[in-house]
Amino acid sequence: MSKLWDRMLLVPTVVRLASRAPRNRDTAWEGYWQGIRATGRSGDVLWDADSMAERAQYSDAVAAHFDPDLPVVDVGCGNGSNTRWLAGLFPRALGIDVSTGAIERASKEAEGIHNAGFMVLDASRAGAGELLLERLGPANVFVRGVFHVLKPDKQAAMAANLRTIVGNRGRVLLAETNFRGNSLAYLTELGASPQRMPAQLQRALENLPRPGHFGARERHNAFPASDWKVIADGPVNIEVVPMNPGGLSQWVPGYYALLSGTEGSRTGQEP
Repeated sequence: MSKLWDRMLLVPTVVRLASRAPRNRDTAWEGYWQGIRATGRSGDVLWDADSMAERAQYSDAVAAHFDPDLPVVDVGCGNGSNTRWLAGLFPRALGIDVSTGAIERASKEAEGIHNAGFMVLDASRAGAGELLLERLGPANVFVRGVFHVLKPDKQAAMAANLRTIVGNRGRVLLAETNFRGNSLAYLTELGASPQRMPAQLQRALENLPRPGHFGARERHNAFPASDWKVIADGPVNIEVVPMNPGGLSQWVPGYYALLSGTEGSRTGQEP
C-alpha cells in the first residue's frame, strides 16, 4: 500500500514536469541534447551508462550473425558511445540521430576514431533507407532504445527503412526497454520518490516524448513476417546511469531481437 501511495504522490510532480515537454518530437530531442553537460556513467543522459556489461549480452550475437565485412549503422546513436564500440568491430560505423546537438557531441567524443562517422537523419522518414543504402551499400544495423519512444506508425516506417538498409546480407539487432508496469512504477523503479527526483529523470520528463513498451508483440507489429525473419529474441537487461543514493548499477528489463530480411521481400540493390 505504501508503494502505491508513494506513486500517487508523484503524480503532481510528473504532470508539472511533463507539461513542459515540447509537442514536436524533433524540437524535443534537440532541446534535450543542447542542454546536456556530461555523458557517460556519471552524466546527464538517463540511458547512457556506456556499459560494457550490457554490450556483453549482445556480443555473441553480433559476432555470430553480423557480416564482419559490412559497415554498421547505429540508429539513434545519441552521443555515440555504441557507435565507438561498434567501430572496433566493423570496418566502418555510422551513427545517425535526429538531433544535430547529439551528432555534434558524438563527433567530438569520437575524435581520433577514423572509421566512426555521424550523420543527422531521422531513420523513420521516407527515403532514409534508400539514402543510407546509396551511401554505404548493404549494412548491419544496431538499434538501442529507439523503438520504445516511437508511435506505431513511426516504428513501422523505421523498420521498413531498415529492411532496405540490410539488403540480403545485413542483420538488425535491436534492444529496447520493456518495463511492463505503468509509468509511475517505472519512475519509482529508477529512483523517483515524492521526496526526490533524480536530475536525469527530471531532464527526460521536461524534454522528451513519453516512452512506451517494446517487446515481442510490438516487434511483431513493426517487423512483419513477410519482410523479416527472427533469428533470436528474448529478455535483456538495459543499464541506465545510477540514480540511487549509493551509486550502484541500475538495470531496466528489456527485450532484444536479432533479425534478417526474408528472401523475396523488398530489398535494396546489392553493390
